[in-house]
Amino acid sequence: MSTPKKAPLIVLGITGCIAAYKACEVVRGLQERGANVHVMMTENAAEFVGPATFHALSHNPVITSTFHDPDDMFPHITLPQACDLFLIAPCTANMMAKITWGIADDLLSTAALATTAPIALSPAMNVHMYEAASTQHNLEVLRSRGVHIIEPGTGYLACGDVGKGRFPEPEEIVDVAMKILEEQQSSGADA
Repeated sequence: MSTPKKAPLIVLGITGCIAAYKACEVVRGLQERGANVHVMMTENAAEFVGPATFHALSHNPVITSTFHDPDDMFPHITLPQACDLFLIAPCTANMMAKITWGIADDLLSTAALATTAPIALSPAMNVHMYEAASTQHNLEVLRSRGVHIIEPGTGYLACGDVGKGRFPEPEEIVDVAMKILEEQQSSGADA
């Protein structure tokens, strides 16, 4: 008799971007594929979608501050070290820059620095922000470190511009996340 397979634990980081509302569909898609999703949000993300929405969808407490829970003084360390995948979707140019340069000045950037799990980022921003030399440099550095980048889509953006920077379809993000988990599991089985 085989033992039941443990649900992969995914930390979903959400940053302050209009695409934050689409992260609701990412939570649902990950759950439908058997994942246990825990949400961490930046203060700016909560301006777009409230933590209560993600709490209701994920069935887990939503962490919005390093000092969120008096019983866990280290949520920026405990959860990121326990997870199987650290996914930030949407990921702003600001958060990408923080992760690239090791700046840990809020809950999510600190958690990204503390995680021992694979990291996947789904950039979402204005086309000019995406095409900026500094953003492209940060993407290059992150890729060279093994960070998985989920390419943004091209098209009409919330600001009215047209170009690359759109949040990918939630199903695409879920597919990439599950593929990373499968690769991780198969490489662990080979060890």
